[in-house]
Amino acid sequence: MCGIAGILDYSRQSLITSELLRSMSDVIQHRGPDDEGQFISEDRRVGFAFRRLAIIDLSPNGHQPMTTSDGRYTIQFNGEIYNHRTIRAELEKRGYVYHSQTDTETILYGYVEWGVEILQKMNGMWGLAIWDNVKKELFIARDRIGVKPLYFTHQQSRFVFASEIKSILALPFVERAVNLQEMANYLAFSMSGYSTMFEGIHKLRAGHYAIIQADGTMSMHEYWNPLHRTISEGAVTTATPNELHAEILRLLRQAVADRMMSDVPFGVFLSGGIDSSLNVALMSELMNRPVETFSVGFTRAEKYNELDYARFVARHYKTNHHEVEIDYPSAEEVFEQLVWHEDEPNADPVCVPLWHVSKLARSTGTIVVQVGEGSDEQFAGYNFMHRDLKFYHSYWQMYRTLPHAVRASLYAIAKPLFRSLHQYHALEYLRRGSGNDELYWGGVQDITPAQQEMFMSKQYQSLKEAPSVLGNQFHSDALRRVPTLDYLQRMSYAEFMHRLPELLLMRVDKIGMAHSIEARVPFLDYRLVEFSMMLSEKLKIPHMGITKTLLKSSAESILPHNIIYRKKQGFAAPVDEWFRDAGAGYLRHTLTSSMFLMKSGVFDAEALRAFLHVHQHGRYKFGRSLFALMSLALWHKRWFE
Repeated sequence: MCGIAGILDYSRQSLITSELLRSMSDVIQHRGPDDEGQFISEDRRVGFAFRRLAIIDLSPNGHQPMTTSDGRYTIQFNGEIYNHRTIRAELEKRGYVYHSQTDTETILYGYVEWGVEILQKMNGMWGLAIWDNVKKELFIARDRIGVKPLYFTHQQSRFVFASEIKSILALPFVERAVNLQEMANYLAFSMSGYSTMFEGIHKLRAGHYAIIQADGTMSMHEYWNPLHRTISEGAVTTATPNELHAEILRLLRQAVADRMMSDVPFGVFLSGGIDSSLNVALMSELMNRPVETFSVGFTRAEKYNELDYARFVARHYKTNHHEVEIDYPSAEEVFEQLVWHEDEPNADPVCVPLWHVSKLARSTGTIVVQVGEGSDEQFAGYNFMHRDLKFYHSYWQMYRTLPHAVRASLYAIAKPLFRSLHQYHALEYLRRGSGNDELYWGGVQDITPAQQEMFMSKQYQSLKEAPSVLGNQFHSDALRRVPTLDYLQRMSYAEFMHRLPELLLMRVDKIGMAHSIEARVPFLDYRLVEFSMMLSEKLKIPHMGITKTLLKSSAESILPHNIIYRKKQGFAAPVDEWFRDAGAGYLRHTLTSSMFLMKSGVFDAEALRAFLHVHQHGRYKFGRSLFALMSLALWHKRWFE
């Protein structure tokens, strides 16, 4: 795990210097405190800046950037390739001579041997860049699922890329402006869409690579998609339940074992739910010493605590258990640190406890952790997925049969009533149904387009259309690829296309790396994803409303019954309570003093004040939405004021 950054200068006069590259790497020192390195091509048109967190081969032989002996190819790489030893054996048979034990060297030689096809051979997570000094072209790639980030921009006749946006912003020629279209997506989805909140700075999408020529010409290519199918659909549909259970466990067991590859101490973030408990159970099978486990809870907010379940799992598997409990003051002290480390505002309050449990793990000397992200998206583990699926198969279908004019009239009539009752999500469903929007866009929307209409000033009302474009795109893209998908498969696809990589995995990466910790995600092994995405709604949830039926049945031979079938609680933070009590003053000051929220002209300041008042003095709970607005205000203050 590392941090990478670089420049390809296609202006007439290159200005790449060591000082410029160091400014890019110094700002992400947290991603790699163990080593740093630079590369500048002979013509000074290309420069790489690197920070290393040593995980595999801790010796100086793992230094990056790494160049082939003939000087043609130079690589810098962030991530881990779990099957690198298998690929290495194949390359050694072909005559390649290694100088380290690193996976970086395997990627480098693999690219020399197979070109972009090396991506299909690798199993892992990555953001990487390779410069070909003969063809004069730059190759960049992001892993299949999007576990690792990679950002880029074209400015002032230069192509710039980095693991974190702050590296790009460290360059004096990079301009800063708010991307208002993505701001609307952020409010709706808790994170920006396929671009970023900075105008002109983009994300390399998961499962994509790009080639940038010496003149700055860029071509983008998709090499993998969650609907990529490596086994026949018939083989899945004809499988017995026991065969499905066995295959899920086989794939997950292999994924956990692969991710135990490390030359440094490793452990598990343990919530006590089925996902993290499976990680612990499967790791315990493979270890002759206790698993290191880490949990976080809340003081004076017992209904959010899962510590009793985590402690039960820790005792059951005899782990070396560590935990931390946090209260509001320990949350407030990290709000502004989160904004800096995340680069973009992230509206998920889970970032707060994740910060503290990451800090706890690092304090024990643990550098690699396994986490449970990705299970809910594959096995219908969210209650909101079941709610929306049930609604889709009932009232939604009937409502959409009404003439468009009738639906539009019903929405217009209902709007003032629903607003007065503060039923914003119900109003949003009516808004989507009144037009041609899809029902499900993924995840919990914090401030929906129907609500954004209330908050935006008249001049910026059109911004609320951006989330509809993105949300509908998930479904049209899924059906274009596989027209026979059922609605649950389309819902899972929406999660994989946006919320999972750009919200959940980014919070894990940015906050873990803030403490120089590498997080690995067994449930997102691409082989398990390809298998699970082929499973129909009937196979995954034979009983509507019961979450993760298939995964729970698969886990019965491994986990205690009371862990598998306990009521799903979810990893959350008590923002409703915080922002009414101890944090009410901080929140009010942050929102009402924000230049962006109150004085930019984008928002209706009075509408925002009224919304804050309703939460702090009424019976309605809008903690998540207010956390989103607070994060936006703090982000703008940090990067623009």
